[in-house]
Amino acid sequence: MVDFTQNEKDDLLALARDAIDTKLKGKTVAVAEQLSEALQTAAGVFVTLHKKGKLRGCIGTFQADFPLYKQVIKMAQASAFEDIRFSSVRLSELKDIDIEISVLSPLREIESIAEIVIGKHGIYITQGFHRGVLLPQVATDHGWDRETFLQHTCMKAGLPMDAWQKGTKIEIFSATILGEKD
Repeated sequence: MVDFTQNEKDDLLALARDAIDTKLKGKTVAVAEQLSEALQTAAGVFVTLHKKGKLRGCIGTFQADFPLYKQVIKMAQASAFEDIRFSSVRLSELKDIDIEISVLSPLREIESIAEIVIGKHGIYITQGFHRGVLLPQVATDHGWDRETFLQHTCMKAGLPMDAWQKGTKIEIFSATILGEKD
């Protein structure tokens, strides 16, 4: 987990909002010349959008092959315009959208589901071509226990709810969560 300063948190959230706003207006994101080392470190990230408390988009990557600030720009725009579950965000609704950024730790395969700590770990499940991920805050937000969290991650992967019990690779990760509503 990364400890960001308040300025770094504010910078990342402003960058995510600006990334969506500038794309809506057909412009290019302006990035400050002086970014902290933490914002230039490579990291995986998810950007989640909520509109009046309801999910409006969520896209991310575990790949840590770009600096965090670039990942935030890319994932913010992807969440707003490429999440196939939703229509693209419109300029008129941007004011009603809250942005949440989850900066991810590397994935770690587990041997026992007892290693999953609700509220601390997210889950990434793979089986064949199926894969599904749920962020750590999802289980907490819904009041799920470990098995319910696993079942919902399987469903997200397009697998039967009990697939986690047989032939499924289960990996966990933690996240530093930055939100406009914090």
